[in-house]
Amino acid sequence: MTKIGKNKLVALLLVMMFLIGVMAGCGNQATEPEKTPDKSAEQVTPTPDNPKLKLATTTSTQDSGLLDVLKPEFEKDTGYNLEIIAVGTGAAIELGEKGDVDVLLVHSRKAEDEFVAAGYGVNRKDVMYNDFLIVGPENDPAGIKDEKDIVVAMKKIVDAKATFVSRGDDSGTHKKEKSVWDKAGITPQGDWYKSVGKGMGDTFRMANEMKAYTLIDRATFLSLKDKYQLVPVVEGDASLLNPYGVIAISKDKYPNTNFDGANAFIDWMTSEKGQKMIGEFGVDQYGQQLFVPDAK
Repeated sequence: MTKIGKNKLVALLLVMMFLIGVMAGCGNQATEPEKTPDKSAEQVTPTPDNPKLKLATTTSTQDSGLLDVLKPEFEKDTGYNLEIIAVGTGAAIELGEKGDVDVLLVHSRKAEDEFVAAGYGVNRKDVMYNDFLIVGPENDPAGIKDEKDIVVAMKKIVDAKATFVSRGDDSGTHKKEKSVWDKAGITPQGDWYKSVGKGMGDTFRMANEMKAYTLIDRATFLSLKDKYQLVPVVEGDASLLNPYGVIAISKDKYPNTNFDGANAFIDWMTSEKGQKMIGEFGVDQYGQQLFVPDAK
């Protein structure tokens, strides 16, 4: 190869190397470098100054399994650690009156209004509702099956001296039962009337063992019905509606209450997410709502 030929070859190689470099540079400009995730941009739930929050509620919200579903989501969304004390409404309100809890979730509107009027509670909000029904043995000794008037049904139970099991614990369910007896003009007494002083789940079990009638909230009935033989006999009376309310304990009454946490719980329970979860709870398993969301 001549010297001129060698020079042309070297020049051609240099041009090709230059073009390759230009093309590589263009490619690097077109492809953005991989970015390191900005952890500061991630949404992190802040830990509240006082994360411990005490809730006094009814046995129906616990026995039905509703709080088992709501609790972890509330804690994840707010950073609070929810301690649940499940008792009857009367006992829950007493805990509130003593300042032993921060927030209530109960179902006795008259008692709730009195609690707020006395200065113990603030920011009461409607949350949800379901209803009560009378369950009893399939042979229906009082002959009240499909009776639509609860007063008529209760009078027939008395006339038949059919065994009736009462919670007898000043719960919301017990208060409702007493209001029905009052409406019927009856003071229940005698061997046929059993006041057991138990929660709803235990009362249901005992009524089943005695082959007796009892008043029960629909959520507890649906969640436990497969364990027992008692069946619905009276339902649908408007007076058997069962609304639930949530109430913060007054900071003026008890300065050490976790007032911020109580209001966070109220806000979450009445939020779009909380209401949606309440409305969907139990539908897949029972084919119907155990609780109907009712936040205004």
